[in-house]
Amino acid sequence: QVQLVESGGGLVQAGGSLRLSCAASGRTFSTYAMGWFRQAPGKEHEFVATITASGGHTYYVDSVKGRFTISRDNVKNTMYLQMNTLKAEHTAVYYCAAAREACSDIRTSYDYWGQGTQVTVSS
Repeated sequence: QVQLVESGGGLVQAGGSLRLSCAASGRTFSTYAMGWFRQAPGKEHEFVATITASGGHTYYVDSVKGRFTISRDNVKNTMYLQMNTLKAEHTAVYYCAAAREACSDIRTSYDYWGQGTQVTVSS
């Protein structure tokens, strides 16, 4: 069982930055692939980024490449999403998720989810 808690969301002006954190409970964090998804108002959940269990490989949705960076610290049992040069279109609830199997851009591949953290970008 893994419990995930996101933090770091908030209100930021366009062009600003935020770093989201996802703190995981349990001693098996380093065995899980991790991912970030988001849900904007009135839209479906969207894949944002994923990282392998070791942190050696990362994958992003095309729209955030070069702007967002996913990382993890397996000693601190925490995953991060650094978001730079934010735009209004990035406004959403951001969720972190853990997958027992390989990292994926498919929502149903993930076994555990956090409660989400709101990111609001004002233009």
